[in-house]
Amino acid sequence: MKKLTRDLLTGLSLLLPVVLSIQLLIWLVTTVEGWLKPLWELLLPPAWYLPGMAIVSFLLLALVVGVSFRVRVIGALWQYSHDLLDRIPVLNYVYNTIKDFFDLIGGQDFGDQSVVWVKMPDSPYKLLGVVTKQGDDKNSRLGQMISDDEIAVYLPMSYQVGGYMVVLPKANVEPVDMNAGDALRLIMSAGLGQKQKGKR
Repeated sequence: MKKLTRDLLTGLSLLLPVVLSIQLLIWLVTTVEGWLKPLWELLLPPAWYLPGMAIVSFLLLALVVGVSFRVRVIGALWQYSHDLLDRIPVLNYVYNTIKDFFDLIGGQDFGDQSVVWVKMPDSPYKLLGVVTKQGDDKNSRLGQMISDDEIAVYLPMSYQVGGYMVVLPKANVEPVDMNAGDALRLIMSAGLGQKQKGKR
């Protein structure tokens, strides 16, 4: 019985990530198709529309936006639109939360030491975290609230979306040679199934 249970759990651990990944991909494609298909039907005769045109056009649009952001004038316009969203109550909270999350997942550097070990007091244990603000960064609200020798570190939890933001002295952390995106994925999976990537 124990062997069958172990085999069942092994099968679930192999199948569920595949099933959930496919389901997430289907949801994303379906959502984008639902948004952009009506626009294509306004521009083209219905007989000309092919399934998948919406998702391809969305990817091309994302590429164009990413390239245009590097152009000074167009980038300033995009930044202005972001500033407008940042001034709208309630919407600015949702927008900034989503943006910061994807910046973090994408490996956006939030400090000179993006990933650190946080040393627990009077203990050999350490926690892996991501630096979000430096105390000497006076351009941010949090940076103005903490002293120059302190940093804010986000400590995510494994197998869930959540964590803690702690403020502690810089002397209580050790830098780690890892980008923020890899660190988050490592923590959220509890260190399981993470293969070491070769240096680029």
